[in-house]
Amino acid sequence: MRVEATSKIDTLINQLDLNEHINAFKQFFSREHSLYIEGDQELHFRYIQALDAIEFNAPPKVADFTNAKLHLQKQGVLQFEQIFEFIKVVRYFRYFKNKNLSGIIGEWMEKFIIEPKFFEVEKYFTHDGKFEENLDEMLFGLGERIKEHKANISSSLKRLTSSPKISPYLIDTQVHLINDEESLLVRGGFNHVLKGAIVGRSSSGGFYVSPDVILKTKEQIRYITQEREAIFYTYAKEFSSKLAALLPFLNFIDKEFTKFDNYQARVLFAKSKNLQLIKSKKDSKIILEGFIHPALHHAKPINVDFSKNILMITGVNAGGKTMLLKSILSAAFMAKYIIPMKLNEHKSHIGSFKNILAIIDDPQNVKNDISTFAGRMQEFSRIFEYRDALVGVDEIELGTDSDEAAALFKVMLDALIVRGQKIVVTTHHKRLAALMADRDDVELMAAIYDEQNRVPTYEFMHGIIGKSYAFETASRYGIANNIVNEAKKLYGDNSEKLNILIERGSQLERELKQKHKLVDEKLESIKAKELELKEQKQMVYEELEREKKALKQSYESAINEAKQAARAGDMQAIHRAMNEANKKLPQAKKEPQIAQITEFNVGDSVKYHSKKGVIVAMKDKKEAIVEVDGMRVRVKTSQLKHTHIPHQKPKTDVNLNVQKRAGLKCDLHGMRAEEATEVLDKFISDALINGWDEVIVYHGIGTGKLSYAVKEFLKAHPKVKSFSDAPINMGGFGAKIVSL
Repeated sequence: MRVEATSKIDTLINQLDLNEHINAFKQFFSREHSLYIEGDQELHFRYIQALDAIEFNAPPKVADFTNAKLHLQKQGVLQFEQIFEFIKVVRYFRYFKNKNLSGIIGEWMEKFIIEPKFFEVEKYFTHDGKFEENLDEMLFGLGERIKEHKANISSSLKRLTSSPKISPYLIDTQVHLINDEESLLVRGGFNHVLKGAIVGRSSSGGFYVSPDVILKTKEQIRYITQEREAIFYTYAKEFSSKLAALLPFLNFIDKEFTKFDNYQARVLFAKSKNLQLIKSKKDSKIILEGFIHPALHHAKPINVDFSKNILMITGVNAGGKTMLLKSILSAAFMAKYIIPMKLNEHKSHIGSFKNILAIIDDPQNVKNDISTFAGRMQEFSRIFEYRDALVGVDEIELGTDSDEAAALFKVMLDALIVRGQKIVVTTHHKRLAALMADRDDVELMAAIYDEQNRVPTYEFMHGIIGKSYAFETASRYGIANNIVNEAKKLYGDNSEKLNILIERGSQLERELKQKHKLVDEKLESIKAKELELKEQKQMVYEELEREKKALKQSYESAINEAKQAARAGDMQAIHRAMNEANKKLPQAKKEPQIAQITEFNVGDSVKYHSKKGVIVAMKDKKEAIVEVDGMRVRVKTSQLKHTHIPHQKPKTDVNLNVQKRAGLKCDLHGMRAEEATEVLDKFISDALINGWDEVIVYHGIGTGKLSYAVKEFLKAHPKVKSFSDAPINMGGFGAKIVSL
C-alpha cells in the first residue's frame, strides 16, 4: 500500500477535524513516526491485539538512531548521551523479555538476544544515563578531589562573610552563583577590603564579586575537570568502537523498536481514552455502530450502513449532515492507520481504500480569483485521477443552479463509480436525490427534525429523502413570521404537499425505530446477564491461577534456599530445605507398578529416576546410553525401569526428592584419569537432569595428572559454561567449582 504524502494527510486531517485527536495520539510515541506502519497490516494488527491484552509500562522517550549509526559507520566517536539512547532501548526490551510472555509477543521477545559485548558498554551507565564513576578508580579519585576543593571554596567564602572588615560591605551573607562563578554581593567601596573580580551587577546597584582567595582552588578544579574530560573521551572512544562492531545488532533493535513503538502507542492511547482498536477490512463496505467523532463531546452515537456505492445525505439545515460525512471519512481514515476510535468494534465494519478524499471547504477566495462552482469543478477533476478511493463531498450543488447541477453531478457520480470510487455526499436540494433514489447502488439517509419542538435531533434515518426545513430554520433564527409565510406562498402548494409526504414517511420511520429500540434494550439486558456469568467464571479462574502461582512461588523459594545451602556445602540445610519444598507440593498420585524386565535393548522406552527416555546404545548388558530431554546419559541398567509411553514433547517434572538433589559433589581422589573422566561424565549428566547449575569436583593436587585430565574434560564438555578453582575453605587448587 502506498504511503500518502504528508501534506495531503495533514490537509485531510484538518478537513475532518481530527487534528486534536491525532496530536493526542502522537504524544504516545517514544519517538516521531509516520502514521502508517510499513508492512503486513494483518500481522501488525495481530501484534497490537496481543499487546492490548498485556499490562506493561510505556517505553522511555528515545531519540532517532539514524545520525548515531551513520557516525559509527564512519568510525566516529559518540557522546555519552547518544550511547545511552541505544542502552535505553536494549534495557526496555530486556524488561519486556523478562516478563516471560507467551504467544506471539513471547515468540517475538525471544528473538532479542543481547550481544555480550553490549554489556561491556551498558554497565558503565546508571538507570538515568549518568556515568558510573565508581567503576574507574582514577575517575572516582578525581571526583572526590573536586568535592574536597568545592568544600574548601565554601569554607573560604563563609570565613570571608564572617570577617569584621568585610561584613560592613556585604549586602547579604549568601554565596551567589553568577555565570558559574561563586561570588559575594557587596556594596561600592569593597575594593579596600576585598580583592576579587566583578562578575555581575545586581538590580539594586550591588556588585557580585568572585574573591581572589578562591581563584587558586578554582584553577585546581578546572585542571581536574580537564583530566576527567580526557578520561571520559577515552571511554567514549572505546564504547563507540565496540558499538561500531555491533552495528548489525543495533540496526536490528532499531527496526524492531520502531515496530514496537507503533504498536504500544496505539494500545496505550486506546486504554487511556477508553477507545477501540479496529483495522480496515479487504472490501469497500462501511458499517458504523455507535461511532462518535473525536471532535464532538457528549455527541449522539452514529449508526450508518454504507454498503452501497453512493450514500446521499439530505435533510434539515444544521442537522449534522456535514458531521456525518466527516465521521464516515474519519472512521475509514483511522481504520486505515489503525488509530483508536470510539465505536462498537464488534458490530462495525470498515473497508479499505487506497485514497480518502474530501471536498468540504468553499474554494472561493481572493487569492484563488475563482468562483465557488469553478473551484468545485477543479476539485472534481482531480478526483478523476484516482481509482478505488473513498470520496466525501459536502453541499455537492454549492455555487450554481440546483436543477442544472443535479443533471451534471448525476453523470459525474456515475463516471466516478465506474472508476471504483465510493462516494458520500450531502445536499439541501431534492432534485439530485430524486434522480438517484430508485437506483440499487444508492443509499438515502435523512437528518431528522423534531416538529413539535422545532429543533434538529442530530439523528438520521435510512431510506428516505429529508426536508431541508428552510422555513422552520428561518423562523427559529429570528426571521419575521410574515416574511416566512409569504415565502411559503411563493414556494407553492404542490411543493409543500411533497414536503408533507416526505415528513409523513419520516414519522413512520421514527415509530419503527422506537420499536426496534425496545427490542434492542431487551437484547442488551440478556447480554448483560450473560456477561455477568462470564465475569464470575473468569473471577473463579483467576482465583485458581493465583493459588497456583502462590504455590509455585513458595516451592521455588524453598528450592532457592536449598541451592544456597548447597553452595555453602551445608548438607543438613539441603535436606531440610528440600523436604520443606516437597511438603508444599500437592501429593502426586502413585503411578501403577511397572513389571521389572531384566533385559534392555536399543530403542526401549525406559525411566531413569523421574525422567523418561529411550535407549540409544548399549555398552554391555550392565550399561546403557539413554537420551533424556535431548541429552545422552550413560547409566547402569540396574537404575533403569521399563515403561511404555508414546513419543511426545518432554514435560518438566517438578516432583523432585532429596536423593535426586544430593549429588552436588564429585570426589575423584585415587582414581586413574580414564576412570575419573567416566565418573565425572555421569556425574555432570545427573546434575543436569536434576537441575543443578553449579557443582564441585574434588580431584586433589598430587602429581597433577588427575587435575590436568579433569581440566581438559571440563573444557571439552558442551554443557560446562565455566569452571574455576574452589575457595581455600572448599579445597582450593584441589577442587573445581563448575557452572553448568
